[in-house]
Parts: sequence; C-alpha cells; structure tokens
Amino acid sequence: MFGNRSKAGPFEYSRKWSLRLFFILGTVFLYAPIVVLIIFSFNDSRRGGNIIWKGFTTKYYTKAFGNEELMLAFANSLTIAVVSTIISVILGALTAVVLWRFRFPFKPIYEGLVSLPIVIPEICMGVSLAMFFSAMGWMQTGDKPWPFNLTNIIIAHITFCFPFAAMVIRTRLQSFNREMEEAAKDLGASEFQVFRDILLPHMKPGLIAGALLAFTLSLDDFVITFFTSGPNTVTFPVKIYSMVRFSVTPEINAASTVLILMTLVLTFLALRYQRMDSTP
Repeated sequence: MFGNRSKAGPFEYSRKWSLRLFFILGTVFLYAPIVVLIIFSFNDSRRGGNIIWKGFTTKYYTKAFGNEELMLAFANSLTIAVVSTIISVILGALTAVVLWRFRFPFKPIYEGLVSLPIVIPEICMGVSLAMFFSAMGWMQTGDKPWPFNLTNIIIAHITFCFPFAAMVIRTRLQSFNREMEEAAKDLGASEFQVFRDILLPHMKPGLIAGALLAFTLSLDDFVITFFTSGPNTVTFPVKIYSMVRFSVTPEINAASTVLILMTLVLTFLALRYQRMDSTP
C-alpha cells in the first residue's frame, strides 16, 4: 500500500506543477500586454509605443482629461451606457420572469431568440443593425439618409445587453422558494404585491449584477457601435480607435488605462453580486 503511494506521489506532484506552469504561462500571455500598457501610460516619452523607459510622469493623464473631443466621447459612452443599462435591466427582468414562471408554446424558440445576440458574432450584428437603421430611415424619409445618432447606438446596445441581464436575473430566480409566493397569496396579497414585496427583493442581487454587466458591455463595445454611430456621435472606444490609426501616443495609453480600470472595477462588482446571486 505504501509502495503504491510512493509511486503515485511523484506523478501527482509533477502533474500539479505542470498545471500551475500552464496556468502561469496562460495568465502572462493574456494579461502581460494590459500590464505593459498601464505601466507605459506613466512613461515620460513622446511616443506611446516607445518601450524605453524615460521616467515617471502623470502629465498624459492630465492631457487626456484636457482633451475636449476625448471627454465628449467619454460623456457619450457614459450616457449610452446608463440609458441602455436601465432599459436592458427592465427588459431583462421581465424576460427572466416570463422564462422562469410561465409555460407556453414555442418557449424553446423564444429562449433561443433571446440568447441569439449572445452567440452571434458582433460584426454580423453590427452590420445587420446598420442595414436595419438605414432601411428604416429610407422608409420614413424617402431619399434622405437615416440620421445616425445616440438613439441608434442606445437601441443597438439594448439589443445585445438585455439578454445578458436576463440570463443573470433568471439564474437568481432559480433559487426562489415558490412557497413564499403561495403563502403571500393565501394571506390576500395580489400579484403586484407579491412581485413588489417578495419577488423583487429576491431578484435584487441579480438586478444589480445584470446592470453592472450590461453597463460594462455597453461602455466597452466597439464593433456594434462602430457600425451604428454617425460622424457626430463618437464614443470613447471609437475615438481611441480613430486616434490609434494615426499614431500610438502616451495620451492613448492613459485613456485606455482609465477605461481598463473602470471595466475591472465594474467586472469585480458584477462577479461579486453574481456570487451573491448563487447563494439562496
């Protein structure tokens, strides 16, 4: 018995260290470029792509926040993210309740349609939305082109954000005890009172997690926004892309670092509330 343990021990030990090595290499491969970008956003160099350290400085953050066009694009992104998040959470909550509570014909088809924006490539969705808005503009205004503005981007963001919110909220609803609902009805509570006083408080962690997830997806989106935005409605990711096309500057590194940090904070909060989600 002890001989078998001694033979299996070195194998298990080497396998454990192999898995750790693969994990470390994978982590470095994925996150090293982000870490380098953040570090060199403080590099006192005129070129953002310069890999030679010239000294520590924060002037490019000041320059980025002083760039009016960049700040306008950031304000556009925040406006789009806030509005699309509010509507996405409302639609996601209603969709989650329908899928969780009711049985109706062609429910699997409806579930598939709700999940469709999650699985299809973003570029396909961006092109289809651009064609849809253009067609709607031609139908309404004849030969006059459709005015691409913030409304188009908000509609597009709601289209791909609310399914994520619906999935998170539906996961939370799986832990709901229906006996509480039945007891409230036996005591004379109406459907609206049950929803407001019992179901909605139970959904709260899922609503917050879905909102944070939707906000993060909307704030970071580039592909769909690129196809549905106009020349006068530039968002933060699209503006950074247009700046990178000419040259990579430390100002771009600083702006990208701010966006990365915001995304990390929101993702952390979303994962935290999702963890609360899974706890009954």
